[in-house]
Amino acid sequence: MGFRWASRRRVGCKTFDEERVAYNDRVERLRRHEYPMLKGTEPLFNSIISRPLTTTGTTYFDHGGTTLASRSLLDSFSKEMRRTLLANPHSDASNPSASSIIVTETRAKVLRFFNADPNQFDVVFTANATAGAKLVAECFSSLDSGFDYYYHRNCHTSLVGVRELAGYSQCLVSDKETEAWLDGGHMPWSSEGPSRPQLFAYSAQSNMNGQRLPLHWPNQLRKSGYHPNTYTILDAAALVSNSPLDLSNHTSAPDFVILSFYKIFGFPDLGALIVRKASSHILEHRRYFGGGTTEMTTCFGEKPWVARKEASLHARLEDGSIALRSILALRCAIDTHQKLFISMGEISKHTSWLSKTLYDRISLLTHANGVSICHIYKAPGSEYGDSKTQGATIALNFRKSDGSWMGPYAVGAKLRSHNIHTRSGSLCNPAGMACALGLSPAVMRSAFDEGFRCNQEYDILSDNVLFGMVRVTFGAMNTMEDVEQLARCIQDRLVDRDCHAGNVSKPLKERSEASRGSQMTMVAEEATDSTRTEPLFRGGWIKRFWNAVFPCLP
Repeated sequence: MGFRWASRRRVGCKTFDEERVAYNDRVERLRRHEYPMLKGTEPLFNSIISRPLTTTGTTYFDHGGTTLASRSLLDSFSKEMRRTLLANPHSDASNPSASSIIVTETRAKVLRFFNADPNQFDVVFTANATAGAKLVAECFSSLDSGFDYYYHRNCHTSLVGVRELAGYSQCLVSDKETEAWLDGGHMPWSSEGPSRPQLFAYSAQSNMNGQRLPLHWPNQLRKSGYHPNTYTILDAAALVSNSPLDLSNHTSAPDFVILSFYKIFGFPDLGALIVRKASSHILEHRRYFGGGTTEMTTCFGEKPWVARKEASLHARLEDGSIALRSILALRCAIDTHQKLFISMGEISKHTSWLSKTLYDRISLLTHANGVSICHIYKAPGSEYGDSKTQGATIALNFRKSDGSWMGPYAVGAKLRSHNIHTRSGSLCNPAGMACALGLSPAVMRSAFDEGFRCNQEYDILSDNVLFGMVRVTFGAMNTMEDVEQLARCIQDRLVDRDCHAGNVSKPLKERSEASRGSQMTMVAEEATDSTRTEPLFRGGWIKRFWNAVFPCLP
C-alpha cells in the first residue's frame, strides 16, 4: 500500500507536497551527518519519493520524551567549553562577569525564540517543565489564604500533582466543561468555600494523543469577569517540541508558561518558567529562599529576617548556583537549531505532514478477516494535518484478528526488536488515559490493589481490560523514510493474513462499530456498579503471556 498525497494546494510556485518533499530531502541530507546515532544500511524503497532509500539503524519516535541532539550542537558546545572560562556568577567579582553575560544573553534568546517582549516577560531557568510547575505551586501554596486549583483533563502528571498543595481542586473533564467554567457557567461542583486566588492549568498540547487546546483560553478567562484573581499556567512542553509558540501579545498570553528545552533541541537538560510580568506579584509570596536569591540574611535574635534580591523576579526564584553550563549549551542549541531546520514553523509543517501521512496509512489497515488493527485515540475535534487542533503525535493500541487487544508493552517490545523506538504505558497522562480507555477510578484502584503497575509487561487484565497505549511522536529530524519503516513493520509483523475473512464474532462487530462511532469517548464521572461486589480481578487476572500476544507472527 503506497502513501496518498494529503493535498495539492499551491504554495508559491510549488504544490504543498512538492514543498514538503523538498524539505524532507533537506532533512535527510543533514540527518546523515548530524544524527549518527540513527545510521543504518538496509535499503528500502519509498513509494512517495519514488527512489531507493537507506533505512536508519534506529527509527526514533519518542520525541515527546526527548528529541535528539545534533552533532553541530554538541560540537558548538564543546568548542565554547574549551575556550570559555565559566566562573560561578556568585563568586566572579568582575562586573559584569563573562558568566553573567552568557546567562543574560541566553535569557534574551529564549524570549526572542517565543516572540516575548523582555519588558513584559521574564525567564526563570528550571530543571525542566515539572520543576517550573512545582515552583509556581510552591509560590501559590505560600499564600496565607491558600489557593484553589482547576486543571484540564489532558494535564500531564506533573500538573495533576499541584492539586495536593491546593485548598480545593477540580479536574475539568472535557473541553465543553472547561469552556463553561471559563465563561462563568454554574458548575455542579462549584466551591462554596472562601474566596481566594485560583490557578487554572492546561496543556497546549496533550502529551498523550497530541490534541491541541485553544491558546485563547487565558485571555478568555481574563476577560470573562467571572474569575477575578485567577491565573493560568500553560504546559507548553509538548507543543513547542515541534511547533512555534507566539507570546508577542502579552495581554492575551498565559500568566505562566512551562517547558523543557531537551524536547526541542535534545540538549541541554534544562527547562524554563516564562512569567508574564503583570502577574509576577503572585509569585512573591514564596517562603523558601535559596543561595544566590538574597541580599542579606540574619540567623540570630528574636526575629531573624531576610532581604531578597531586588534586581528581577528570576534573581529571587533561581535558587543556588545557576546551571551555567546548561545555559551555555542552550545558547548554542538555539543558534544551531535555526541553521539546521530554518524555523519552528517549518518543523511544524514537516512533522504535521509526516503524522498525517502515517495516520492515513495505518488507520486503514485490517487483518485478513476485516478487523481493524489500529485503534487510534484521536480527539473528536482534532484533525491530522491541522496544526491548530492536532500535534504530530499518534496514540494507539492494536487488536488481534479475534478482536482482543495486543498488550502495548509487548507491541513496544516487538517494534523495538525491529529498531523502532516508541513509547508505551500510561504516558504520564492519568486522566487522559483513563478517559480514552474507559477506566473508572474503581477499576484503576482494583487493578492497583491486585498488583498492576504502570508500564509493566502484563498490561491486559481480566475481561480484556487494557491499561496503557503506544505513542508515536515526531520530531524535526524524522523523515518520510521513518513513516515507511513503521507502517511497513506494522503491516508485515502485526497484521494477521491467515485468519479467515468474515470470521468475526457478533460482540466484536458491535465493539468495532461502537469504537469507530466514538473513537475518543471521555468518561465524565466514575462508572459505578452497585451489583458487583466481588473483586474485579480474581486469581489469574493477567490474561496473556508473551507467546499469546502475537499468535500470527513468525
